[in-house]
Amino acid sequence: MPVTYWAEHLWLEDRVVPGVALDVADGRVAAVRRDVPAPPPGAEVLRGFTLPGTANAHSHAFHRALRGHVQAGSGDFWTWRDQMYRVADRLTPDTYHALARAVYAEMALAGITCVGEFHYLHHAPGGRPYDDPNAMGQALVAAAAEAGVRITLLDTCYLSAGFGQPPTRPQLRFSDGTAEAWAERADALTQDATTRVGAAVHSVRAVPADQLETVARWAEERRAPLHVHLSEQPAENAACRDAHGRTPTRLLADHGVLGPRTVAVHATHLTGEDVAALGGAATGVCMCPTTERDLADGIGPAVALQDAGSPLSLGSDSHAVIDLFEEARAMELDERLRTRRRGHWSAARLLHAATAAGHAALGWPEAGRIAVGAPADLTTVALDTVRTAGPPPSLAAETAVHAASAADVRHTVVAGRYVVRDGVHTAVPDPAAALASAIAAVTGPA
Repeated sequence: MPVTYWAEHLWLEDRVVPGVALDVADGRVAAVRRDVPAPPPGAEVLRGFTLPGTANAHSHAFHRALRGHVQAGSGDFWTWRDQMYRVADRLTPDTYHALARAVYAEMALAGITCVGEFHYLHHAPGGRPYDDPNAMGQALVAAAAEAGVRITLLDTCYLSAGFGQPPTRPQLRFSDGTAEAWAERADALTQDATTRVGAAVHSVRAVPADQLETVARWAEERRAPLHVHLSEQPAENAACRDAHGRTPTRLLADHGVLGPRTVAVHATHLTGEDVAALGGAATGVCMCPTTERDLADGIGPAVALQDAGSPLSLGSDSHAVIDLFEEARAMELDERLRTRRRGHWSAARLLHAATAAGHAALGWPEAGRIAVGAPADLTTVALDTVRTAGPPPSLAAETAVHAASAADVRHTVVAGRYVVRDGVHTAVPDPAAALASAIAAVTGPA
């Protein structure tokens, strides 16, 4: 049914435009009418600053159960990983669906309209396939649909504990045995209006070099996005050099993994040659600043990557927080700390990373913008909260990026329909209670 949304202030062509009516039909923008100073009769009113829905380009939904738990004590990425494995071992298709539904509802409340789920938890404990080999992936797809967000299921190939090492017991759930078996299982996944399917190489340590091309070819044949964790830890780089005499980036390049539909996640510890190789291949990079700082991973060379030709997107990864505005400003603020200089990206460029670039990274190039024919996916940020009040509306982009939080999202619209209205999720009655229940089911006593 056609509907008109009236935006008090709209992010349009990289500037704030007051008084814009958006006519929506069949889930897409049918018309953009400027100079509409008051809501037309019957229009849905979006008070505040409306921008394209944001895209969370890197998610591990079950990691949300670790929030709070892994912040107690100290350690590093590897000690964090041990706790992650314990949660993974307790998930079933039903408990994963309940947890992911609540997590995706939290994302919608944060203004996220599309998520890229980096999915490697495929099988039952011990590695036995479920009767439906894609039961866990289907649980994620159903959870996203029920929470009202789009999803790109990045089905992940994960075969090894390390270079030449078989999977450990916790990793048996992740492994299909070979890349060919992974591809056969992934072939059974289907797409619909709100679901797209992509591929992922978990990392160079988890997919043997002689099987990387199988995954890359699968994605190429389907013109699907291909994501890969890259150089998140110096230990990964050192192990790759020991095993192959080259960096992980060079190994991926040599096996045909890099390219414009590929996204490297983290890309924290790179050489100058790595940066040039990624940029020269137009390989995207997804930065996940809140996770990278939570795990003490380091600060990646985002400015150098962008300058070299790599499009930048953003993800909340382990969900230490779920807030794309925080991810956007953290990318800038981390770079300020590293260089002791301000202003590496404008608010417009950071919003681009959170919207259009994120959607493109997930295989939705038509989304993440407000234009005729684009999906009617919108996020409205309130400009009258204690965090956002004060600046003039002309500075709404700067306010959103540098001051707002997920708590300031007033409305979220996906395909022309409210998913969040006045801060309330329209389909998940109590997301906080749903999160508490789902997390208790996988972290409580055995």
